Amino acid sequence: MAEPNELLAHWSVSHGNLRRFFEDLALPPIDETTQRAAGEAAAAAAIQETFGIDIADFSTGVDSVGGAFATAGRPKLTQPDPDVPQDAGAAAFFDIDNTLVQGSSLILLAEELAKRRYIPMRELVPALVKQIRYRVSGSENADDIASGREQALSIVKGKSVEELKALCKDIVDRQMLNKAYEETIELAAMHIAAGQQVWLVSATPVQIGQALAERLGFTGALGTVAEEENGVFTGRLVGDILHGPGKKHAVAALAAIQRLDLAKCTAYSDSINDLPMLEMVGSPVAINPDRDLRRHAKAQGWLVRDYRSMRKMARAYVIPAAVVAAAGIVFRRRRRQRS
Repeated sequence: MAEPNELLAHWSVSHGNLRRFFEDLALPPIDETTQRAAGEAAAAAAIQETFGIDIADFSTGVDSVGGAFATAGRPKLTQPDPDVPQDAGAAAFFDIDNTLVQGSSLILLAEELAKRRYIPMRELVPALVKQIRYRVSGSENADDIASGREQALSIVKGKSVEELKALCKDIVDRQMLNKAYEETIELAAMHIAAGQQVWLVSATPVQIGQALAERLGFTGALGTVAEEENGVFTGRLVGDILHGPGKKHAVAALAAIQRLDLAKCTAYSDSINDLPMLEMVGSPVAINPDRDLRRHAKAQGWLVRDYRSMRKMARAYVIPAAVVAAAGIVFRRRRRQRS
């Protein structure tokens, strides 16, 4: 039987051809049924031991990663610099919204889709509201998330794939790059200079993430993948939406395919919703964290970085000025009372 890491890599790359996987790596069978059972049991045990997830979730992650590779046309958008010694097995995973780029990429995309009449705003709003509500609060139930997902998929059904890709590249160039946090880009550059892979992992459509990754020279991007057929979207999802546990499943699959050692990896996010991804790596980092993630990160002793200039300005100028102003009001009131 193959070692767990080898077995997981083979399982991932042969997904969709289970017979080949079982023939290559399972124990020699007495018959096909026995072979299938042995192969699935071995894969399930390795997946559980390595990532702490079941084989169904891992398979969904494989679908998400495979869909992202297919959308990009290759596994890696940017090849490593041949002059930089590579740190095999090490990678950094970055969320996009409010971690790499200020604000919501989904809102920017929706605005452009409506502006260019790719999709009418009246069709965009219901799905957009449900997805943003979850990503902001994390409080929606599974049925509500699934409903929003189905609405989002239905509105792109029959639309041109190339048109959406071009639109996403335009949004990245005109609206997103100038909203990127320079400090986060510098962190990513540090990982690249150390010979590590850098991946964007986001619930936003994979075309947005890949356009960003390509412009910034990152290894690649995982995102929510809508199925394509004959140049148009079918209205079906490939894998799952990459929020919460979905990110963990996709990163697990990517780690198996790229043979990454998650103990050597780093993950960056602003949201408590990304805790499953943050907790699976050796070095989790909270960037511009929401209140819950900040509290959790401090309790765990994680590194916390805050690059929000407005918040820094508020702490440095607005809050002290407000304190001075409040003190002045109190002082004037007391003077009136004495007089």
